[in-house]
Amino acid sequence: MERISEIFVILENRPATLGELCTHLAKNNINIESIGVFQDTAKLWTRDNKKAAKVLEELGYATEIRQVLRLELKNQPGLLAKITTTLGKKGINIESCYATSTKDAKKVAVIMDVSDMDRAIRILRS
Repeated sequence: MERISEIFVILENRPATLGELCTHLAKNNINIESIGVFQDTAKLWTRDNKKAAKVLEELGYATEIRQVLRLELKNQPGLLAKITTTLGKKGINIESCYATSTKDAKKVAVIMDVSDMDRAIRILRS
């Protein structure tokens, strides 16, 4: 479990917007490690968020760097349910969550934006 920064980006809700965003980053040699895209926003994590945000801002994107929680979990049924239920019962709101793994992966990377980062970390470490 670690605290990381993600880039919150406002997107236009139209065809090709995501392709344009990804192309701008690729042209600047920025690899997207994780991404969640919603109707008019993207949340992404790169190895160099400051550079990525600068590139996007220079192109007119509205961005914000936010602190989020990254969990590396065993890829097994029920584990995410246990963690999210535990946080919820302790009054921690999960404002967003996205994750990915491959078909045969033993682990999954989960990124959560929670209402109280320090408290969530304490709860999950106990």
